[in-house]
Amino acid sequence: MTIDRRRFIQASAAALAAAAGAAPAFGQAPPETARIILGFAPGGTIDLTGRRVADKLQPSYAKAVVVENRTGAGGQIAAQAVRTAAPDGATVLLTPTSPMSLHLFTYKKLPYDPAADFTPVSGAAMFDYSLAVGPMVPSSVRSVQEFLAWCKANPNNANFGSAGQGSAAHFIGAALGRMSGTDLRHVAFRGSQPALADMIGGQLAAVVGPTGEFMSNVKAGKVRLLATSGPRRGRFTPDTPTMAEQGFKELAYIGWFGFFLPAQAPADVVQRLNGGIRQALASQDVVDSLATAYMEPLPTAPAQLAQMLKTETEFWSRLVKTLGFSPE
Repeated sequence: MTIDRRRFIQASAAALAAAAGAAPAFGQAPPETARIILGFAPGGTIDLTGRRVADKLQPSYAKAVVVENRTGAGGQIAAQAVRTAAPDGATVLLTPTSPMSLHLFTYKKLPYDPAADFTPVSGAAMFDYSLAVGPMVPSSVRSVQEFLAWCKANPNNANFGSAGQGSAAHFIGAALGRMSGTDLRHVAFRGSQPALADMIGGQLAAVVGPTGEFMSNVKAGKVRLLATSGPRRGRFTPDTPTMAEQGFKELAYIGWFGFFLPAQAPADVVQRLNGGIRQALASQDVVDSLATAYMEPLPTAPAQLAQMLKTETEFWSRLVKTLGFSPE
């Protein structure tokens, strides 16, 4: 995940957002209710993204658009629910990339085929991940290297949480442990917010998750950010050094969410949903809302999202092989 790729995503998103007002109109009557299904607990960044877009999709795309949180298996339960739904546009998947790319290499068998069982519609938002620590870790620990040294000196407390087994956040933390020769134990949660609660409560040393998940507690002094994952310092966190700056260039990574329909979704439904999502992501109130969660909108054409997913899969394939991870 390189700087060039980040610029490509940003430039493409800007161009498509500018064209969002020209979304095509279709004669098909909107369904009564559409569901946006996501695989993580309420209150996190993906939940915020889904609910803000859902508000904008009604009544033009559907008379009512609701968000359903189907938690578990790092997003796989939500993906499976959409895979088996009718391809009529009434059931939409909003997912981070890991269930559609990384899980191919960290699980022996998935209950779906990411390429064959879904129809790409549009990107949603992009963001950096962060490594954050809570009150269990002494306040003197201010860098990744100092955290790893503390973990080696306190092996019983050397742990980190993430939004789920096999998630990108899980893999970033696990890779950090392997690269540094530190035994970092992973604790899986059904979303970043439950992990954050345990960290603030002193039961967990650290959490890896989207940067926006931490910031209200960072401002309140309950949590400290040690590093972000982007190839350069984030737009919203210019004072926080990256993993790459601190010696872990292989972990330069930008996360994103995307919208998908079941396979065989009609082309006119895909286009209508894509147009609605692009219009939503171009709305200033949605842009501002995403910014409060330290995210940027990522509208794309369906074909562009398919290409991004292909590139993402290749990225994880190389990194998993380099680090010697075996499917579970």
